[in-house]
Amino acid sequence: MNGIILINKEKGMTSRDVVNMICKKLNTNKVGHTGTLDPLATGLMVICVGEGLKLVELLTNHDKDYIAKVKLGIKTDTYDITGKILEEKKVNLDKEDLIKVLNSFNKEYYQKVPIYSSVKVNGKKLYEYAREGKSVTLPKHLVKISNIKLLDFTSNSFTFNVTVSSGTYIRSLINDIGNTLNIPMTMEELERTRVGDYNLKEATNIDNLTIIPIIDALNIKKIELDSNLYKKVSNGSKINNIYNEDIIMFIKDNNPIAIYKRDNNIMRAYRVFNVNKT
Repeated sequence: MNGIILINKEKGMTSRDVVNMICKKLNTNKVGHTGTLDPLATGLMVICVGEGLKLVELLTNHDKDYIAKVKLGIKTDTYDITGKILEEKKVNLDKEDLIKVLNSFNKEYYQKVPIYSSVKVNGKKLYEYAREGKSVTLPKHLVKISNIKLLDFTSNSFTFNVTVSSGTYIRSLINDIGNTLNIPMTMEELERTRVGDYNLKEATNIDNLTIIPIIDALNIKKIELDSNLYKKVSNGSKINNIYNEDIIMFIKDNNPIAIYKRDNNIMRAYRVFNVNKT
């Protein structure tokens, strides 16, 4: 009951729906996800359970792969096909022009957060401003786009895959691409295929849950503790940095005890696990 679960989210479900279903199935409230997928989207969600919740921050910061389908000639307020249509017109997009613009987005840039999102401004979620019809200055986040590649192209749609840093909104990326081409476009479908070291092919559905133990959840160095060091580490005490590593998982008898991070010449506890539950 402690670790991570790889779920292939179905279309129409919210990320909260997935968490609630796992809570019910495992009879625990200690469940959380490492990155929201909109109801329209499908694909990989990394779910943390029990003591695995202490890994959320580490798993959230990973880059991700997506496959997105874009509908041409329509612009919506949500930047996806579920939103209110703001503009609709017939377009004539040249494939080579599209490829050129897609390639230009292989970069870091400050991406404006969409108004229909749960990001908070002055303690209020952006989508609440949108629903109330109130204007608000949208924050911008530095994102990194890489490996963007056109997969399919027709007169009214195209599909591409892309690798992005944590915090990137694919529907905002699509809107930015459309603005660059001066063509209205909106996200029609989205599938997340990778999160960090985990691939969609490894995921299961709600009815067939498999928990990956904490000790196997992160691709970091693991060190077996002796009795003396075990007392310090299990209490979260700082220790000398003799390992030449930025981050380490300390284990005892194949159980995770703590994750430590480098702080100059010492290592400090980042997460200490309740060994009675691991």
